[in-house]
Amino acid sequence: MATSSIVGYPRIGRRRELKRATEGYWDGTTSRAELLATGHDLRLEAWRRMADAGIDLIPSNTFSFYDQVLDTSAMVGAVPARYGWDPAGTPEIDLDLYFAMARGEQDATRDVTAMEMTKWFDTNYHYIVPEFTPEQQFRLAGNKPLAEYREALEAGIETVPVLVGPITYLLVGKVHTTPGEVDHAFDRLSLLDRLLPVYETVVRSLAEAGARWIQLDEPVLVHDRTPAELASLRHAYERLAAAAGDARLIVQTYFGEVDEAFHTLAALPVAAIGLDLVRGPRNLAQVRRHGLRGKYLLAGVVDGRNVWINDLERSLDTLRELRTIVGRDRVIVSSACSLQHVPIELSQERALDAELMSWLAFANQKVDEVALLGKALDTPTASDVTDALAANREALESRRSAPRTNNPLVRDRVSATSAADYARAGDVSARRRRQRARLGLPAFPTTTIGSFPQTPELRRARAAFGRGDITTAEYEQVIEREIEQVIRLQEEIGLDVLVHGEPERSDMVEYFGEQLQGFAFTRLGWVQSYGSRYVRPPIVFGDVSRTSAMTVRWATFAQSLTARPVKGMLTGPVTILNWSFVRDDQPRAETCRQIALAIRDEVVDLEAAGIGIIQIDEPALREGLPLRRRDWTAYLAWAIPCFRLAASGVRDDTQIHTHMCYAEFNDIIEAISDLDADVISIENSRSDAELLEVFQRFEYDKEIGLGVYDIHSPRVPSQAEIVQRLREATAVIHRDLVWVNPDCGLKTRRYEETEPALRHLVAAARQLREAIAEQALRTVSP
Repeated sequence: MATSSIVGYPRIGRRRELKRATEGYWDGTTSRAELLATGHDLRLEAWRRMADAGIDLIPSNTFSFYDQVLDTSAMVGAVPARYGWDPAGTPEIDLDLYFAMARGEQDATRDVTAMEMTKWFDTNYHYIVPEFTPEQQFRLAGNKPLAEYREALEAGIETVPVLVGPITYLLVGKVHTTPGEVDHAFDRLSLLDRLLPVYETVVRSLAEAGARWIQLDEPVLVHDRTPAELASLRHAYERLAAAAGDARLIVQTYFGEVDEAFHTLAALPVAAIGLDLVRGPRNLAQVRRHGLRGKYLLAGVVDGRNVWINDLERSLDTLRELRTIVGRDRVIVSSACSLQHVPIELSQERALDAELMSWLAFANQKVDEVALLGKALDTPTASDVTDALAANREALESRRSAPRTNNPLVRDRVSATSAADYARAGDVSARRRRQRARLGLPAFPTTTIGSFPQTPELRRARAAFGRGDITTAEYEQVIEREIEQVIRLQEEIGLDVLVHGEPERSDMVEYFGEQLQGFAFTRLGWVQSYGSRYVRPPIVFGDVSRTSAMTVRWATFAQSLTARPVKGMLTGPVTILNWSFVRDDQPRAETCRQIALAIRDEVVDLEAAGIGIIQIDEPALREGLPLRRRDWTAYLAWAIPCFRLAASGVRDDTQIHTHMCYAEFNDIIEAISDLDADVISIENSRSDAELLEVFQRFEYDKEIGLGVYDIHSPRVPSQAEIVQRLREATAVIHRDLVWVNPDCGLKTRRYEETEPALRHLVAAARQLREAIAEQALRTVSP
């Protein structure tokens, strides 16, 4: 009989139950017992859904209250010293310490920063980066995998405990030699022999508890890996296999091709290897060429990162071929990666039409696809199998032939673009002179990234408008009041460049997609971005175009309220692409160019309406990079021009800003410079001074705002803290180029956190201006 497996399952709940429970716990309205009960209920619901579908290998320990990598840090006792954890007195890490590591903590007695957060490979999920020291010691500080395995057993469900593998855990972490200083040269795998005893203890405890299979996720194997790193992989799994006893180990990879790691994987003393056959087509070629030496293969044929239905017959052809290579009973039908990257349930959607829904599969539908493929391998003539395959063929043909997916006018416009459409008229120096003459900003100009806190009242008004309880005019009055309050607050605080606060937007991608042709939207299609921050990615099903202005009304209304410049706020084409579920029937570059032209039209309209600063956010530019460096050039060759296509239709005295957050920029700084944005703001607060290192070797000639405080944490930075960050910045960047801003938008924060932080930010900028003035006076004094 064919076996089926799911790599991982969404943890957030069909109606965001986890968000409500965790945020309630943080604000004191939900008890610890209630939070734990919500977690228990969500885990049971997930396990039962997979069991009812007929999945054989059901994952456990994929649930998390915040992040699976943070869970691993808690399991192995990797707690940075600033949190004051005493393992002798408190051997297990409790929820409050766990959340402090993720969010920071600030009260009358403690003020500690959060751990760094960055993108999980090339997804829009963020993980909490492990912090190590060269002297790092590990100890078992909680056995969550065992607890959840036993919890499932008590419910009558046999599961496969899932752990972040030890090689991945170490390689996605950073070694800090001193607080704030990352040692990139330190060999993180030199810590492996200190870490492995904890993993051996956990694996042994799971085997003793009766676990038949144990899955260890090693997605770092789809990155470029050295022979020494592959030797560490062998060493780790020789030890873990010995600890597993009769339990079968799975080494699971995903998100791409394992390439040079394939032979090492095939030789490991483990029972099974998991390969992504959706984003890793070369993985299939490797298996065809070399086989798998008697191992089980978890064949990842169902896409865990996009929402389109599987081509079931094509997958069946692949699975049948693999059976002839690997062995009939050794091919396990699997998702290509965890399903946490897609929404949970399609059937609860009410806004999508029947035709479009027939093209889609969310997590539960993908579970059913995996189960069906397993059944079809063994009983291809069963009536439910043949009926499902016929329905799948019909839906695929419907999508291929649907007129709604193809707009000849859009395609003709893309084809007609020329080199002139991708470049500003003047160079950066000429533009800077004209912009400074127009804007008249002081040294260290202060601004924010765009959004302001969205109050409960605003959210209630948006919900009431969505239900039809208030009219358009009434809703727009709410938005206007909110914008005016935000403008007045910024003026009173003393910010130099203002924003309208984006009260009309629930999400920076969704807002634009709702006004563009070729997009569709869900009501409950939530996906976790980080912690309790969830997003509803739009679905790009057809050619993209703009039919009318999207932001001009609110930008010009805000500008009419103040003499200070107000930024027009747009989301860039690459981010809209990377944060959407994108059609897979044409190259992504083609879809991105279509989006870029739509954004270009909006940029031109904003300029014509008198907006002198226009920000085109591209926080997802870096995450779109392929995981293998050899593929970077091809991606950047279309991603950078798409931004320039969107931004280059304006005069030299119009200042173009862009913003990026939570990613590693050091290796693509030249590409970022090639964006040719006049001002770029970049997250820097959780990375300490690490990002500044790049400016010591690369002369960046545009203006830049290195985020001076972390908006993803509730703690309020002091003026002195911000001044210190600015002084660090001006040590490597000329002060005339430095802006002062938070590291991201403020939508998720509360005003009681935002106002004091911004006041400290403005005071810090003024302090440095005064220092410059004093220095000038000393210079001219006799």
